[in-house]
Amino acid sequence: MLVKDLLAQQKTTFSFEFFPPKQEADWDKLFQTIKELMPLKPSHVSVTYGAGGTTRERTHNLVVRIQKETDLTVVSHLTTVGSSRTEIFEILKRYDENGIANILALRGDPPKNIPNWNPIHQDFKYASELVTFIREHFPNMCIGVAGFPEGHPATPNRLKEIEYLKMKVDAGADYIVTQLFFDNHEFYDFVERCELAGIKVPIIAGIMPITSKSSMNRMAELSPGTRFPARLLKSIYRTKTDEDVEKVGVHWATEQVSDLVSNGVRGIHFYTLNNSRATLKIYESLGVQDSIQLLS
Repeated sequence: MLVKDLLAQQKTTFSFEFFPPKQEADWDKLFQTIKELMPLKPSHVSVTYGAGGTTRERTHNLVVRIQKETDLTVVSHLTTVGSSRTEIFEILKRYDENGIANILALRGDPPKNIPNWNPIHQDFKYASELVTFIREHFPNMCIGVAGFPEGHPATPNRLKEIEYLKMKVDAGADYIVTQLFFDNHEFYDFVERCELAGIKVPIIAGIMPITSKSSMNRMAELSPGTRFPARLLKSIYRTKTDEDVEKVGVHWATEQVSDLVSNGVRGIHFYTLNNSRATLKIYESLGVQDSIQLLS
C-alpha cells in the first residue's frame, strides 16, 4: 500500500524505522525486533540507507525480505550521494519489480572519505532533483522527503531551508517525515512555517527516545543542531544508571507522542535503532487501550 493512502485513511499513522545490520549474526536479531513490534500494527516501516550508499545492497535485501516475509508496508530510503542517474534508475527498477512502491528520497550525508566533497559534481545535486527523477520515471511510486524542525545543518538560513523543502514538495513529494526533536513547540512552529510557504502535504513527526547517556551524545553528533531542553537534561543528569536514563527518555517521548496525537499530528515515526524495547515501553506507558485506539 502507498504511504500517502495510509495517511489519507488513518487519523494518525504510527511507523518504525530500521537499518540493515552490518553483521550477518544481527539479521535474526533485527527480525526478532520486527516480530516484537508487529503486534503494534504500524502503518508502515522504513529502512535506512548508509552514507554514500554504503549499505545499498543490504538495504535492498532487507526491504525485499520485509516485503516478502511480512504484511508490512515498507519504505526504502534512497540517497543520491555516490550514485549516478543510471544507478538510481536500476535501483528503482529493482524495487518496482519487487512490488516496492514507497521511497524516501534524500540527498544523503557527504561521504566522510572525500574531503571538501561538493554536490555540484553529482548527477543529483539536491534531493528535489531525485524527487523529479522518480516522479518522471516511476510515476506511481509514493515519495517521502525529510524535514528539519530545528533547521537543516547545511542550511543555516531558515528562510532558504523552507524554500528548499517546498522545492521537494513541488517536484512531487507526497509527504514529509521530520528528523528527531525533543521539543514539540519546534515541530508545531515548523508545521506553521510550512503552511505559510504553501506546503500542504502531510507531515510526520520523527521521535527517538533517549535510552542512555552515550546514545544522547551520539544523537548530538549525528544530528547537529538537535536541541535538548533543559528540563530533559536536568532529569537525565540526575540519573545514575542507563536504566534510569531509559526511564526518563521513554517518559519524555511518551509525553511528546501523547501531546502530538492530541494536537492532530498526521503521523508518528519512531527511530527504533533496531531495538523494540523503548518503543514497546512507550506504547505501554500510553496504555494498551489507548494504543489500540490510536492505531485504529
